[in-house]
Amino acid sequence: MSLFKQILNAIDSPELEANSNQLSSILGTVQQLSNSNSNSANYNDIQSAMSIIGNFTRSALREKRSVGGGERVQQIVNQFAGTQASPLAVQTLFNSSQLQNMIATISNKTGLNSQTINSLLPILVPLVLNFLKTGNNPHNARAANPVLNNFLDTDGDGDVDIADAMNMASRYLGR
Repeated sequence: MSLFKQILNAIDSPELEANSNQLSSILGTVQQLSNSNSNSANYNDIQSAMSIIGNFTRSALREKRSVGGGERVQQIVNQFAGTQASPLAVQTLFNSSQLQNMIATISNKTGLNSQTINSLLPILVPLVLNFLKTGNNPHNARAANPVLNNFLDTDGDGDVDIADAMNMASRYLGR
């Protein structure tokens, strides 16, 4: 099942945290970033960057899961998901090699320079985690998060559909 279908299922489930306001907040932050004069990133660049960040996030969270278990991964998502900048989220998830590879990949795909990418990462990483947090059960912290589990347990084809989820969320919200 695609990531967005999992998110829609979470929105439809009264037991899970997801709601339209959460999606709207994520999309609003992306739009605000793309409209900002302080960086040279447009909406498409940011979507591309989020897909790449999603791929690296999947790898990093899988590593964290293999060492600390599923509870550690859920703890990271809960701690850092949001729409506010969090340099600590970037530091917690990625080692310096992963970070360098991610920046180079984003730069190659979007043409953005490393300084711009470094300024965006503390905002975009929490947004990716916020998508994953939609599957939380606020009434039972130990319950499985189906969005996060789907994200981590996909077939490993390297295709992280964060950008697709953003496009579908825009259509779903009528933006």
